[in-house]
Amino acid sequence: TMLQRIGTGIFLYILAMVVAALVETKRLQAARDDITILMSVWWLVPQYVIFGVADVFTMVGLQEFFYDQVPIELRSIGMALNLSIFGVGSFLSSLMISVIDKVTSQSGQTSWFDNDLNKAHLDYFYWLLACLSSIG
Repeated sequence: TMLQRIGTGIFLYILAMVVAALVETKRLQAARDDITILMSVWWLVPQYVIFGVADVFTMVGLQEFFYDQVPIELRSIGMALNLSIFGVGSFLSSLMISVIDKVTSQSGQTSWFDNDLNKAHLDYFYWLLACLSSIG
């Protein structure tokens, strides 16, 4: 059903965030050593494949949901609401990143989003996204 597709997509988004966190943790461990290690770009492929599949399930499910569940007279508004979800999500994501950056860089600490990726903690951010998505 439509809701199962959407649920599958959300589950896959959570899985992609977990994979991204694990890859970033591995990258940070390699970067902290004094030796130069070459990590291939292929380490990123699993998370992006999962993201792509999640997008297919979620976007198609949402489009079908809004098209099927909205009265015929309001279908164009339903499709607009479907697309507005992504706009609102982008604004909330930007706000969350700004707040996290400010909070984590207080007292001279290194921000999760530091300019030096070897000192930053994007892995924490990915874990946070996975947890928030699981709760939602």
